[in-house]
Amino acid sequence: MKSTGNTILITGGGSGIGAALAHRLHDAGNVVIVAGRRRDALDQAIAGRANMHAMPLDIDSAAGIADFARRVVAEHPAINVLINNAGIMRHENLSGARDLADAEATIRTNLLGPIRLTDALVDHLKRRADAAIVNVTSGLAFVPLVTAATYSATKAALHSYTISLRDALAGQVEVLELAPPAVQTDLTPGQRTRTGYQPLDDFADEVMAILDRQPTPREILVERVGFLRHAEAEGRFDDALAAITALASDGGSGGGS
Repeated sequence: MKSTGNTILITGGGSGIGAALAHRLHDAGNVVIVAGRRRDALDQAIAGRANMHAMPLDIDSAAGIADFARRVVAEHPAINVLINNAGIMRHENLSGARDLADAEATIRTNLLGPIRLTDALVDHLKRRADAAIVNVTSGLAFVPLVTAATYSATKAALHSYTISLRDALAGQVEVLELAPPAVQTDLTPGQRTRTGYQPLDDFADEVMAILDRQPTPREILVERVGFLRHAEAEGRFDDALAAITALASDGGSGGGS
């Protein structure tokens, strides 16, 4: 993925990891479109920045995604990079029957959303030079957090989907995966100030340094996420699972982004 001169669409771009990366990508000389549910957050993200644009998007709606894709291509036909970043994380108790509304919402946002938006834009991207798709997963794609089981499962599924998409689009669109560790954002209550999580600015700076490498690694992995990403290959899976389960029981949320 080239680091400058792109027109980039990033979902969930109004806050957290999405906004931090949007600002750095814009600073690097890219046109950036941020998309998300909250217009006020999007407007704040683009304030004072020429060549940054905001477009509301309901990532849960199949019809809304299709309409959004038509509008965004019409308004920004130079789009050549899609970053699927929007996501939600809800805690759940699997030990008994429960209301599955949170689990279903997590699947719609974290898995169906990226699949639908990619499908809506893939033919356009295939016609653009230097096209790329970046799917944001999580360290929890590789070692799940029991108290966020559906979140972890959607990220594992998106990791698998990304591998298939990369093969299917080989030679046409570059397909990358960004798997964050636990980062200080507002993804879950109190996470922005949680001790032991990677500060957002440090994470975004590290990601940008990786994106500057040529060729760009297929998996964009900051140092901290290696504990989860390589746990199974290094024979540490059970220990890693126990460690993030213990962290969650102490009031943390494990390795979510």
